[in-house]
Amino acid sequence: MADTKHRVVIVGGGAGGLELATRLGDKFGKRGRADITLVDRMRAHLWKPLLHQVAAGTMDLGDHELDYLAQAHWHHFHYRVGEMIGLDRETREILLAAYVDDEGHEVTAPRRVPYDTLIIAIGSMSNDFATPGVSEHAVSLDTPTQADRFHRRLVNAAIRAHAQDHPLRPGQLNVAIIGAGATGTELAAELHYTTRQLVMYGLDRIDVERDVKINLIDAAPRILPALPERLSVAAAKLLEKLGVKIFTGARVTAVTADGVKLDGDVLIPAELVVWAAGVKAPDFLRDIGGLENNRANQLVVTPTLQSTRDPNIFAIGDCAACTWDQPGKLVPPRAQAAHQQASHMVGQIRRVLAGEALKVWRYRDFGSLVSLGEYSTVGNLMGGLAGRSLWIEGLFARLTYKSLYKMHQLALHGFWKVSLDTLARLITRRTEPHVKLH
Repeated sequence: MADTKHRVVIVGGGAGGLELATRLGDKFGKRGRADITLVDRMRAHLWKPLLHQVAAGTMDLGDHELDYLAQAHWHHFHYRVGEMIGLDRETREILLAAYVDDEGHEVTAPRRVPYDTLIIAIGSMSNDFATPGVSEHAVSLDTPTQADRFHRRLVNAAIRAHAQDHPLRPGQLNVAIIGAGATGTELAAELHYTTRQLVMYGLDRIDVERDVKINLIDAAPRILPALPERLSVAAAKLLEKLGVKIFTGARVTAVTADGVKLDGDVLIPAELVVWAAGVKAPDFLRDIGGLENNRANQLVVTPTLQSTRDPNIFAIGDCAACTWDQPGKLVPPRAQAAHQQASHMVGQIRRVLAGEALKVWRYRDFGSLVSLGEYSTVGNLMGGLAGRSLWIEGLFARLTYKSLYKMHQLALHGFWKVSLDTLARLITRRTEPHVKLH
């Protein structure tokens, strides 16, 4: 007899997608009520808000990655490696490209994965707006691989500068961060700390105060333009106190091997360039399967998180264009939104299986927090709930920021595993360098 279980396919194992697959597997997959499959082109998961720490070296990627195969085994869902490249709505199948390893060998052939309910949760990527030189000379922080690549460039640049027998050329150890949103701002603070830690481990021919300059660049009139102005002002004051040079109202016209060019033919010398400006959904989503998109390639969804042209297809997280509290205003691309949508989708799938009407999802803004590394954390809580917000900073804000990651881990692993893992990290932290050195 053919298997008639309802097939739920989730594409994208980010914060929202992996939490959803885990909860659906525990709730429906374990009991045989549905067949849950997670598809992702990567083999392991890392919470995206941590990428700036991986890039700076304050977090070791290998210590925090979660293997999809292991998570699927523990939580009763299937994991399939592959990149979605197409959608056949008539046959209800997604098309996956061949998966090829680093040596060019084909691991899996192109194939199709059938679904009854499809949930697209592939997140977002940086938007370089076709700026010349970005792909050749800058590193984005969209994936753990990119973050790790930047960190290796940073360490290699420091070792090279220490070993050379001639003076540093202008901008040799300078860093230019294009985009002063949360990722760029947090990276600037982390790099101020880690470059000093890195040099301390025997690279004494580098004068970090003289030789290492960090530049934060944005076309907006202030850093953190999407967040409350008070938060922006506080973060800018701290960064300037650390010596980070901030360029606001500055439009990047090109990235070169020597640095970053701004309007007016101004050159900011920098060997290391990070592109953290602009957000868009991956390009392959544009017009995929005839679904409705907006200009940022996001899939337009109804208040129930269903795509506007196919009720069997849902979208959550950064790749979904979902209106907030008024027409034209979209839910911001934040981890808290993806978490809320994943939680709501568990109920939606239960209703689909029971043949019940779906419920409308409403975003609740719990505020914003920005971590400035070892120096401070600032933010506001309860923003948008009662028309006012609570300003927090310092230790309480830092603990609140750290708790966001713990909440993500709890959703994936449960209390006891997270507690034991936290204890183990506290112990090993005392015996290891506080910055990754390779």
